[in-house]
Amino acid sequence: MRRIAQLLPLLCALVILQPTIERAQSPAPDYGAYPQNYREIVTAWLNSSLGDPKSVQVKWLGEPKPGQLAVTKDQQVSGYLVEFTVNARNVFGSYTGPQKHTALVRDGKVITATGFLYH
Repeated sequence: MRRIAQLLPLLCALVILQPTIERAQSPAPDYGAYPQNYREIVTAWLNSSLGDPKSVQVKWLGEPKPGQLAVTKDQQVSGYLVEFTVNARNVFGSYTGPQKHTALVRDGKVITATGFLYH
């Protein structure tokens, strides 16, 4: 019984430290190089993706931040998240109003984005 009492503090320390040890062993995501020219990258992507690129009005909502977005149901990609709003003309020629979007930029290109409907 005395031996168990001596080992109890050691066992408690291991239980407390286990989550810290496991986190330290998992590798941090690689976000790639910071996209200094993120506005140009996203603008070029928008111009190639939208139906009326000349009508696009973009408002940037901050600097890129490291993060991840899903590219498929089971796969996430790391990069830099760029948040912005887009106001552009629809197929009827009317402006849609500002709509918030997030693009994931990595290696100088937009990998995926949220808030867009693809046909």
